[in-house]
Amino acid sequence: MAYAITMPQLSDTMEEGRILKWLKEEGDEVEAGEIIAEIESDKADIEFEVYRDGVLHKILVPEGEVAPIGVAIAIAGIQGEDISELLAELAAAPKEAVAVEAPAPPAPPPPEVAPEEEVKVEAKVAEEVVAPMPEVAPTDGRLKVSPVARRLAAEMGLDLATVQGTGPGGRIIKRDVDAAHLAPAAAPPPVAAPSPPPAEARPAEPFDEVPMTGMRKTIAQRLVESKAPVPHFYVISEVEMGQALDAKASLERLRGVKVTVTDLLVKACGLALVKHPEINSSYQGDVIRRYRAAHIGVVVSTEEGLVIPVVRETNEKALAQIAVETADLAARGRQRKLRPEEYSGATFTISNLGMYGVDQFSAVIAPPEGAILAVGTIKERPVVHDGRVSVGQVMSLTLACDHRIIDGTAAAAFMDELKELLEHPVSLLI
Repeated sequence: MAYAITMPQLSDTMEEGRILKWLKEEGDEVEAGEIIAEIESDKADIEFEVYRDGVLHKILVPEGEVAPIGVAIAIAGIQGEDISELLAELAAAPKEAVAVEAPAPPAPPPPEVAPEEEVKVEAKVAEEVVAPMPEVAPTDGRLKVSPVARRLAAEMGLDLATVQGTGPGGRIIKRDVDAAHLAPAAAPPPVAAPSPPPAEARPAEPFDEVPMTGMRKTIAQRLVESKAPVPHFYVISEVEMGQALDAKASLERLRGVKVTVTDLLVKACGLALVKHPEINSSYQGDVIRRYRAAHIGVVVSTEEGLVIPVVRETNEKALAQIAVETADLAARGRQRKLRPEEYSGATFTISNLGMYGVDQFSAVIAPPEGAILAVGTIKERPVVHDGRVSVGQVMSLTLACDHRIIDGTAAAAFMDELKELLEHPVSLLI
């Protein structure tokens, strides 16, 4: 039986995806688990696979085009079957997603939660999406608009009747609303409009406009969701890193593994978080969710924005293993080659700008996490040991916390534990 292959949700913040490349053509046979397309999400470029054997009957969204989550991007099924009925069903249902038989890819397992610490789990209601047939335009005069575009237009006070849709089948999507909002209002031309001057005579605009990528749009949305409703407070501590740097150099000589300051922090935070579960927690409305294991996100800068790959169970892993995993995740994150389970499920995040010479800064919490650690550069400063002044390697750490679930005393205790681990790093090497 023919079924629709829909745009998958490849991250918890993804609203739409772009077809980068179809690896199969119409009429090709496909096997369960075979990669048929490459899709650009807001965080990575993902290889998309099918979950049953069959034939790729029809491609509905061509390469380079964008489709919202849940919208049909192709039709597959049995060799030689008639797909006209399914095509008609997709065309006749512009207001709601058509039920399809294609199973969704398995979601990564959520971080472990202590049953006695969570009273209930609030179900997330999936946003209604539209699954139109790209080739067929509506004939009843109704506009075809994605839910995201409709909401955004309402916030902007924009009349959707004036917006030109560029989505499948002329559907109005988010980028169309953004473009219409930024476009200047059209004015009727004068009766005797002079001919425009030659291109070379026109003055250049004193600015450049760079389109917002999917990743950058998601960053903008997520930061607003965090900074506006989440009451941040900050705890700052200075750490003497001399012994930690010596331990790092020794481990590199003995194991032949490149270890960074971020790796030291990932290991130290992993150990400190399990001792202070108040920091390793998230806000869930009526309950506070405290995690048993430390899954730490590490902020990685790319040309398009930031990605946060996740190193899991850092409290259980050796420092050398963390160093190898972090380097691999960061490299693939910059290439947009991370899998969804590799950039989701963090319980705590580290953002290190020390390599750029930044002394100190405050980071914004990534919801629903309860805290994020901002790391500054290591500088030579005077330190006092046993009444004697010497030159030390000092690093500034700033912990941002969600005051709804974390109190100042808990944050201070965590920072004290972290400082102790870094200044006496023997436990980091075990």
